[in-house]
Amino acid sequence: MREKFGREVVLEKPRDRSFGHFATPIAFSLAKELKQSPMAISEELASSFEENDVFSKVESVKGYLNFRLSEGFLSQYASWVLQNHSEFAKQEKKEKLLLEFVSANPTGPLHIGHARGAVYGDTLYRLAKHLGYDITAEYYVNDAGNQIDLLGLSIQLYGRENILKESVEYPQSYYRGDYLAPLAQKAVEKFGIEILSDESRQKELAIWAKDGVMELIVKTLADTNIHFDTFVYESTLYDDWDRVMSKMGDGVYKKDDKIYIASSQKGDDSDRVVVREDGRATYLAGDIVYHNQKFERSYDHYINIWGADHHGYIARVKAAVEFLGYDSNKLEVLLSQMVSLLKDGEPYKMSKRAGNVILMSDIVDEIGSDALRFIFASKKSDTALEFDLAEFKKQDSSNPIFYIQYAHARIQTILSKSTLTQDEVMNASLTNLDESADILLFDALLLPEIVDDAFHSRGVQKLPEYLKSLAASLHKFYYDYKILGTPNEAKYLKIFMVVGLSLRVGLSLMGIKAKDYMSKEIEE
Repeated sequence: MREKFGREVVLEKPRDRSFGHFATPIAFSLAKELKQSPMAISEELASSFEENDVFSKVESVKGYLNFRLSEGFLSQYASWVLQNHSEFAKQEKKEKLLLEFVSANPTGPLHIGHARGAVYGDTLYRLAKHLGYDITAEYYVNDAGNQIDLLGLSIQLYGRENILKESVEYPQSYYRGDYLAPLAQKAVEKFGIEILSDESRQKELAIWAKDGVMELIVKTLADTNIHFDTFVYESTLYDDWDRVMSKMGDGVYKKDDKIYIASSQKGDDSDRVVVREDGRATYLAGDIVYHNQKFERSYDHYINIWGADHHGYIARVKAAVEFLGYDSNKLEVLLSQMVSLLKDGEPYKMSKRAGNVILMSDIVDEIGSDALRFIFASKKSDTALEFDLAEFKKQDSSNPIFYIQYAHARIQTILSKSTLTQDEVMNASLTNLDESADILLFDALLLPEIVDDAFHSRGVQKLPEYLKSLAASLHKFYYDYKILGTPNEAKYLKIFMVVGLSLRVGLSLMGIKAKDYMSKEIEE
């Protein structure tokens, strides 16, 4: 299309399928440029398409240009897909990307707020890999600063109260939760009981303990099928501080014994402190050194996924990137909103044992990794998300992940019941289909467009939306048509195989394994 029209062409699916498989409003965008009516332009464009093997019809309808793919093309494409299933929806992009996400402080377990960014980032990563990008998934470990010191204090307080049985007066700020118990016990085994009382050793204890917390974080992520290629530790970056500050040039200055970044020159609301009066670096200081290190690794594009509360932080980090001499347009920041959780319609009770947060691991234990991943990928990441755990424990059509999995299992079951050989099914020509079969086949073959759009729009929710719609179409077709033992059995089974492949690939891009068998009958 781009070659024919000399520009990007927006393709839409008409609501009324009788108009065709695709439509484009390009005539409306050309009307002003060509000083003609959209209807005249679309009619002229339609007549410019010669007969070919791809389109059976190209026509003008009220200014829109409508396309119907030929049965021969769809049939050949379906055969290719089934013979080359490992290549389905793949591309060969050449761009090198660095994707940073989660990056929670190693001071406690992941909660459901972290889970949303984790699932969003991993799904985006999977889409990019499938499209052929050279992409690296990175976790930035904030293992320096006051929050790490507080971890050492918190372990000591827990140990003094629960191991030494002392009466403890807790400060206003400290970490709490059952995860401190094994850390305190292991600390005693490694350092001796005195580690719990010696305030001078809090930092030593904290530096040791944060590795244990990272092991807990990595395990929770792995239990949700999320993995990282690289980890960068903030504590390793400050040896490069002087060199990076020198690169910043006039972008930093000293005032009142503090060091500031002149971020207001680059669109920020005000200049920001990077080093306090007492010489302690702020979070921003670490991020400046980290982003310099990122850009020195020479990726084509950098994507950060942050919590929505970091919105105001974007301008100052982009300002630092500019002062370092890099193009801040190469840095893309995506925001992930927080989550509200219900259980049977009531707010989910936070766990005191977890420190009054809802742990990601608890939700995985309750509804499973697949359901959690599906939920967190199913709504645009920068919008609020509320869901009820009870809905995702149901074994019926109201539970979307169950509904999709059942569609895939249903296909495998009906294929196993057929007496036709695989060659008989594979050799079936998908021509002379009725409208419902044509629509089901076309929708199943749409996966490449969905994958491409979901990644480039950063709207990963488009993938679960597509899978839900495809599953619904499959179930409807199954109930409306007799399949086994009919003259069209081979055709219908071949279409079902394409649907199954799309469901399987789509689920895998969400980090979910498709099920071939489900014992429970679906309740519509």
